[in-house]
Amino acid sequence: MAVSNIRYGEGVTNEVGMDLQNLGARKVCMMTDKNLCQLPPVKAVLNSLTKNGITFQMYNDVRVEPTDQSFMDAITFAKKGDFDAYVAVGGGSVIDTCKAANLYASSPESDFLDYVNAPIGKGKSVTMPLKPLIAVPTTAGTGSETTGIAIFDYKKLKVKTGIASRAIKPLLGMIDPLHTLHMPERVVANSGFDVLCHALEAYTALPYKMRSPCPSNPVNRPAYQGSNPISDVWAVHALRIVAKYLKRAVRMPDDHEARANMHLASAFAGIGFGNAGVHLCHGMSYPISGLVKSYKAKDYNVDHPLVPHGLSVVLTSPAVFTFTAEMCPERHLEAAEILGADICTARIKDAGLILADTLRKFLFDLNVDDGLAAIGYSKADIPALVKGTLPQVRVTKLSPRPQTEEELSALFEASMKLY
Repeated sequence: MAVSNIRYGEGVTNEVGMDLQNLGARKVCMMTDKNLCQLPPVKAVLNSLTKNGITFQMYNDVRVEPTDQSFMDAITFAKKGDFDAYVAVGGGSVIDTCKAANLYASSPESDFLDYVNAPIGKGKSVTMPLKPLIAVPTTAGTGSETTGIAIFDYKKLKVKTGIASRAIKPLLGMIDPLHTLHMPERVVANSGFDVLCHALEAYTALPYKMRSPCPSNPVNRPAYQGSNPISDVWAVHALRIVAKYLKRAVRMPDDHEARANMHLASAFAGIGFGNAGVHLCHGMSYPISGLVKSYKAKDYNVDHPLVPHGLSVVLTSPAVFTFTAEMCPERHLEAAEILGADICTARIKDAGLILADTLRKFLFDLNVDDGLAAIGYSKADIPALVKGTLPQVRVTKLSPRPQTEEELSALFEASMKLY
């Protein structure tokens, strides 16, 4: 079980300058994006750094939904800066970009694809020490403050891929619920859908005992181990919080209790999936995001077409869990019950359909787009979507049910319309 140190509480961000002092940091890289620059989370960090006499440089060119090029731009900045510590203030895009910058600045001779997941990259193990990274998440979704994962769009293939290594996880994640209060409605919803699918996929992933072969050396053991007794606890707890608080957090921006609990759920689900892994919803989401045409999500201030990660993940969830349920129906039925289904008279063989119907109702209540067709895709796009899913072996192999290309096609087709 690998996880970052976590500090939780209103106002804990004010301590970040002292933490860097305690680490002996002399030159700090603070990463964020242009939208957050004017918002309270960044101002709180800057105040703490200044108050504690920390020398820093700010990089605010992080791209929402990063690409290989935006990663490399940040890496270039980090290499030139010769920093001895990093602070990431933002959502998953910022934290993942900062992880990558820290990694490649610590290994300046490495080629970009050296640490990118196979088969797109070489998937090399990270063996050198990295600089300390403190993550200050401002969304309640990715759980990136707890994981050794960094995701980006690989533009050459128009798919998402990433870097996965325990070595790149933050030293400390500072979960300050005050930072969720600025999030607009659709950002709260789409971030929450990522938490939902992290929890569901981690809990229904291929069990760790069925993973093979065993690595010859522990350093080669992947971050994603399959569902296991420890990750299960975090995944189920996160799912219960999502069921109780996500709708409130979306509908009532001044509901501090709901927003704070979703911030915690994001971290809890991150601990779960960061060790168990995710599977088909995420594997299929990468080409959905990467092949985006003209769709621009509401409430996202960006200058490029964008399918938010959480939305790209959740749109396939009814089809995916209908498909996977036959391998672990009890877990699918338990998840449906947590999300509000009455399973008193349910038949175990109907677990997938029950969970799928429960998810559809959940998504409909939160005004989610009506399937892939509503964000610009058609049946003609399915071959490209399947092609973009095939390289995602790191996660698709964690599905409890293996899948063929024809089955992936059928899952995309079933996801064209939700309601």
